[in-house]
Amino acid sequence: MNGENGYNASDIQILEGLEAVRKRPGMYIGSTGPKGLHHLVFEIVDNSIDEAVAGYCDQINVVIHPDNSVSESDNGRGIPVDEHPAMGIPALEVILTTLHSGGKFGGSGYTISGGLHGVGMSVVSALSSRMEVTVKRDGHIYTQTYAQGKPIEALKEIGNTNETGTTIRFYPDPEIFEETVFDREIIIQRLRELSFLNRGLKIVFIDEREEEIFKKELHYSEGLRDFVAYVNKKKEVINSDPVYFEKKKDDVVVQVAVQYNNGYNENLYSFANNIRTQEGGTHEVGFKNGLTRVVNEYAKKNNILKENDANLSGEDIREGMVGIISVLVKDPQFEGQTKTKLGNTYIRGIVESTVYESMEDYLNENPAIARKILDKAVSARRAREAAKKARELTRRKSALESTALPGKLADCSNKDPAMCELFIVEGDSAGGSAKQGRDRNFQAILPLRGKILNVEKARLDRVLSNEEIRALITAIGTGIDEDFDIKKARYHRLFIMTDADVDGSHIRVLLLTFFYRFMRELVEQGYVYIAQPPLYGLKRGNEIHYFHEEEKLNRFVEESNKKWTIQRYKGLGEMDPEQLWETTMDPDNRTVLQVTVEDAIKADEIFSDLMGDNVQPRREFIQANARYVTNLDI
Repeated sequence: MNGENGYNASDIQILEGLEAVRKRPGMYIGSTGPKGLHHLVFEIVDNSIDEAVAGYCDQINVVIHPDNSVSESDNGRGIPVDEHPAMGIPALEVILTTLHSGGKFGGSGYTISGGLHGVGMSVVSALSSRMEVTVKRDGHIYTQTYAQGKPIEALKEIGNTNETGTTIRFYPDPEIFEETVFDREIIIQRLRELSFLNRGLKIVFIDEREEEIFKKELHYSEGLRDFVAYVNKKKEVINSDPVYFEKKKDDVVVQVAVQYNNGYNENLYSFANNIRTQEGGTHEVGFKNGLTRVVNEYAKKNNILKENDANLSGEDIREGMVGIISVLVKDPQFEGQTKTKLGNTYIRGIVESTVYESMEDYLNENPAIARKILDKAVSARRAREAAKKARELTRRKSALESTALPGKLADCSNKDPAMCELFIVEGDSAGGSAKQGRDRNFQAILPLRGKILNVEKARLDRVLSNEEIRALITAIGTGIDEDFDIKKARYHRLFIMTDADVDGSHIRVLLLTFFYRFMRELVEQGYVYIAQPPLYGLKRGNEIHYFHEEEKLNRFVEESNKKWTIQRYKGLGEMDPEQLWETTMDPDNRTVLQVTVEDAIKADEIFSDLMGDNVQPRREFIQANARYVTNLDI
């Protein structure tokens, strides 16, 4: 049987041992916080995905148990259990106890794989207080248990079966992780992504931690077509049937799906061997080049662009586009340990020619849709040209010209961006208190008058004509759009500081929408924060305590058994400068929330729902989340 499927102990190659993993887990899984914890699940799932890509697995089950352990099972070939020729122990044990071991380093077990660093399963084993493995293979059932990366019993055969596959149950080690509670939504988002990318694969997710067991089946027969439709599900689309093509060239499989909507934002998601390449790479470059070339040639050929007209830019053509690129590569070269950028140079040409040929056929066969896409791109170009003129107003002049900065900005004296903070404050009153209360050395204050433009509903030229946004761009210094350069940021910490009421929340969301759409890298690099001013002050003589939550305030009053004067702060303007500094601006005492983007697709969906033209998704969101609202001023 082993000879038939070409996957056995001789395919398992060893590069080095496991000792460093428990000492420096962050090197292998990114962190020991929630991100690293969930990474354990994804490492195990990725191995089953490799089985699916190889054509041996069509179902994966993921279960979170009541004790917060996770089990993952597949119906693939089962991990080899025969003796490893070099190690003299079962291949399963080699894989789970040895770093850089597996069937993906030149053996015939896999031709295409995501887990090429070979750290996945061994790292999960090392960082689990307990791991139980069951393998169904060659007509038998085998089991073995591990603790902190070491076997605590020998591999044993426990029965016979006609089935094949692997089941792994692991218990994250509380000695390693800050917390060991899994977030259902984070896991579902990744499983959904994998289900889209692997057409026909069924993934069943079960959460047993609540009285009512949660179950979700993910199964998409149309693969990437379903993927773009999912991203666009609450948007008005131009081509109701997504463009889809799949081609194999020189052992590289290229899959692309494209669907346009009537919005102004480009959403391009790229994957290599099922791994999300957030930083893009050669497959993204190939896609963009192929699409830009074919659309311009079609426009010229069909007189939509005149002979002397300048070509449409890639940004013009991709406005309102949702695109998914997925490549399967035999020997992928990822730049960096995190595998976020594909580096294989030959992939660019393969993807570019595939996109060019397939899109040429599509445009010729669908002239009405082609015309709509071109009209949108031409309109985007006009807006871009108008924006170019407006953008000049936001560019900072030389440091000698102090007038380049907005007049209402109270800048700090320190010129080292890494040390500097900018507080974006709602209203002149709060701005005045913040200016008086701040540390002038490293804290700058920019007051905003009223609400900024909702950028979700506007093109760049209109965005740049908004005075408050221009002031914001100029103060930050990075530029936006094609001019954006994070190295030019004048502050490495940006604090959104608004009142804790409905208007303040709205301003906060408007600012977050702006940062996400036009300065996303600031969010991705962790530059953006939300200041958390207290809601209550408790006074008794000269003694004062501040609280962000009513529950904690009530508990304090109850336990202190003293009489206090309670003040509810409805706005920042109610605080004097000393109070504002002490509670909200002092780095030693303040409470802040760092804004991060864990899942770009989810973030895009939320911004579209809350800030877009379509009322229905917004109504549904409010109805679903109204019960969580606190501090509502009516």
